[in-house]
Amino acid sequence: MLDVPRLVVAAPSTGSGKTTVATGLMAAFAGRGLAVSPHKVGPDYIDPGYHALATGRPGRNLDPWLTSEELVVPLFLHGADALDGADGADIAVVEGVMGLYDGHAGLGSSDAAGGGDYASTAHVATLLDAPVVLVVDASAAAGRSVAALVHGFRSYGTVRVGGVILNRLGSDGHERMCRDAVEDLGLPVLGALRHHDEATAPSRHLGLVPAAERRVDAVGTVRRLGELIAASCDLDAILALARAASPLTAAPWDPAEAVGAVETARKPARRPRIAVAGGPAFTFGYAENEELLTAAGAEVVRFDPLRDERLPERTSGVVIGGGFPEMHAAELSSNEPLRDELSAFGKASRPVYAECAGLLYLAQELDGAAMCGVLDEVKATMASRLTLGYRAAVAVADSVVARAGERVRGHEFHSTVTEPVHGDTAAWQWAASGPVGFVQGGCVASYLHVHWAGSPWFASRFVDACREGVRREDVRRDDAYRDDARGEGERE
Repeated sequence: MLDVPRLVVAAPSTGSGKTTVATGLMAAFAGRGLAVSPHKVGPDYIDPGYHALATGRPGRNLDPWLTSEELVVPLFLHGADALDGADGADIAVVEGVMGLYDGHAGLGSSDAAGGGDYASTAHVATLLDAPVVLVVDASAAAGRSVAALVHGFRSYGTVRVGGVILNRLGSDGHERMCRDAVEDLGLPVLGALRHHDEATAPSRHLGLVPAAERRVDAVGTVRRLGELIAASCDLDAILALARAASPLTAAPWDPAEAVGAVETARKPARRPRIAVAGGPAFTFGYAENEELLTAAGAEVVRFDPLRDERLPERTSGVVIGGGFPEMHAAELSSNEPLRDELSAFGKASRPVYAECAGLLYLAQELDGAAMCGVLDEVKATMASRLTLGYRAAVAVADSVVARAGERVRGHEFHSTVTEPVHGDTAAWQWAASGPVGFVQGGCVASYLHVHWAGSPWFASRFVDACREGVRREDVRRDDAYRDDARGEGERE
């Protein structure tokens, strides 16, 4: 049994202030010297970036739909465990998604599996047996209406609402009315926040601007959020609520166990080196994906397509995740040396896995700006609407991560389109869609985002494909060495 103090920050609806409160709590507790484990319900990549800044630990997602119900608690414990020299967590803060009971149906799904609240904040809070702190936007309501709302959420369903944080209060009198009405229900008011525009992050077409794009400004935002919450909330009472959570009986998720042991006889003389795109243009990725690649036997290294003119030396495979290349198209296009190298790498059938932003970067062009051209004749442009939703996908063809007919759960999150939408060999298909994505040589590229903890064979197969490349390189090097030695002998 593992005793991890924990709480879930939820709200009646989107826009109530969950991210403000959750990120601020993480920063405030970290400021007290506590080791804070940050988590986010659902597939979102952006909030975990701010969570990581607040805590110094990777922001991790908890999504029953993407990974399965059975993996939620093990993945949570993995994040809260002592990893890479970090201490085990003193407290875990889990930020919810949408309204408390809004599940995968609310995020859009091509699969009817699971009820309406499946993969909701309430679902994850129940799996974690964690108390919920309800963040209520009181800007347009008086005290008794706020209390009625809180009463409804406390009495609906089975989650344990342990307290309320009132947000966007207008005055001392407004706070007193709301506080008295909620406390009359027998629930503690754990915090009261006024309007706080100075402590918010800027937004654009797909939500908050990622922390990695704002750098110093994002650090300042997180610091101000921590100060706001420390000044407006009862941190001791919130910590006591988190510590009241019961111990969990599951074991932490183990990436090595997930991918299985790799037989020594199958390993080449050196580990394959897999280059993962990062930097401001490619900020979307689940920490577990890289952990699975490492567990499968790879050496994972980073490169920034905005700055680096070459792939890392001895690169055996490339992974390019999601992000916002459309905001950096000119800079990406101007880095011709890296574009040329990636183009040659991909066209030589070397292993390349690309999701969403990676797909755009491998296209011929993005809004008229030249990209890598690995995918011949593919052009990407901004669209007039957002495509968002869970996808129950089926592999159309064999690739470096999947076999034809295999089923994978993922999600889409983009406001671009490609022409054509698929290649001669498509990658995926799901309900209400025709074939989508591209399989070309060793490259697989599509809009589908996948949490590899739910599909760990992605990592083992990709690393196996990279190993095969290393073997061929070692054979060529050995042959060249023998030829050189033979030549020396003949000259003697």
